[in-house]
Amino acid sequence: MTKTAIVVFSDPKPGSDAALGRLFNALFLTYEPKDKGQDVLLIFQGAGARWPAEVTKPVHPAKTLYNAVADKVAGVCGGCADVVGATAGVPATGRALVRDKSIPGTTGVLDLSRYLDGGIVSSRFEI
Repeated sequence: MTKTAIVVFSDPKPGSDAALGRLFNALFLTYEPKDKGQDVLLIFQGAGARWPAEVTKPVHPAKTLYNAVADKVAGVCGGCADVVGATAGVPATGRALVRDKSIPGTTGVLDLSRYLDGGIVSSRFEI
């Protein structure tokens, strides 16, 4: 069975249709394999660490779809959240700040290489 990791790197940039479109695409790509009973994970990395605090707001247009895949969220990169100023907003979303890989100059990051080492196919948005 295929295992897939969807990694959101895009910044929410308030008011940007392009940023919202990238989030919706990542959520769609998480929902589709989940709906088929396949293994899928959603990860927030880089500036994407800002998304959980945005998408969990009561009036966010992607909130319903996000809630449909929330059980597939593997976490938010802790070191990334620190760098982009998103750390304080993450706990209220119920998402974990993951710091499982020590990287110099950070407080630890979510280790994407473990997914690649495990044979998981990775898709990313906003390179």
